[in-house]
Amino acid sequence: MSDASESFHGHAHFAAPPAGVSVRHDWTLPEVRALYELPLLELIHKAQTVHRAVFQDNKVQLCSLLSIKTGGCPEDCSYCPQAARYKTGVKAEKLMAVQEVLEAASKARAAGATRFCMGAAWREVKDGPQFDSVLEMVKGVRKLGMEACATLGMLTDSQARRLREAGLSAYNHNLDTSAEHYGDIISTRTYEDRLNTLERVRQAGISVCSGGIIGLGESVEDRCELLLTLANQEVHPESVPINALVAVEGTPLANQKRVETVEMVRTIATARLLMPLSMVRLSAGRQQMNEEAQLLCMLAGANSLFFGEKLLTTGNPEFSQDMALLEKAGIKPLEPDLSR
Repeated sequence: MSDASESFHGHAHFAAPPAGVSVRHDWTLPEVRALYELPLLELIHKAQTVHRAVFQDNKVQLCSLLSIKTGGCPEDCSYCPQAARYKTGVKAEKLMAVQEVLEAASKARAAGATRFCMGAAWREVKDGPQFDSVLEMVKGVRKLGMEACATLGMLTDSQARRLREAGLSAYNHNLDTSAEHYGDIISTRTYEDRLNTLERVRQAGISVCSGGIIGLGESVEDRCELLLTLANQEVHPESVPINALVAVEGTPLANQKRVETVEMVRTIATARLLMPLSMVRLSAGRQQMNEEAQLLCMLAGANSLFFGEKLLTTGNPEFSQDMALLEKAGIKPLEPDLSR
């Protein structure tokens, strides 16, 4: 294991893997597929065994996501209602004011969120007053005692460094799907562009948040290729969001069938086994899942939830529902990690 892989910046109890848990960066596609296709209960058992060895208190991190700049995006991501070219009813809005964002962050903190994520519908960050405002938002969120995460599109090296200097804890930039299937979903940004952005984030010293979306019409092999790409990075993403497609009327993927719970559970469990020290985040698609399905995902290794009524522009379970579910299950929320 390389020196880079030995440093851990997430929420596990160990700076290095505990006994019996190995961290690898040399997975093969047949190995990943063999894990994914294990009998479901065996796969969940393996994932839960690793999960409990690393995250001994079995707490769940609560995250809040706010769209700070909605709609009008020039990209053509087939799943996204914020793309300007699709008629989805999402209107282009200006960047929110710094104080407005910090008020939302304060409310999220009071509700129990320890990570506040800010998303802007940009293809790439532009230097100038808007980016300066985002830097102020990051500083303000950190002053509230929360982890600050942002997803703003592609970054330059300089922008990544400035975000780190402002106190950004993590940067989200999903790979979405496999390199092979990617061209069927997006044409305005390459897969290499996404990987390069992740590398800039890593080099700036910001934690990487990167995962994907299932239900985009991909094959099981595509799904496994996505997880393989993430797991074979020199340093695993500290945060791996697993999203189920929320099909939105007006997008090219509006008629995709809903992702089955078993598919979501398999993806989460495989991610947990491949990246044992990472936070695996149960993200978009929860509104379509009942309580039992969500708990099964947590049993399979998910230890983070996005809560609040919206995830950017799509629905999410109400806060009160989430709190009631965690209370019934006896699951406690995780405290923030402010060391970054």
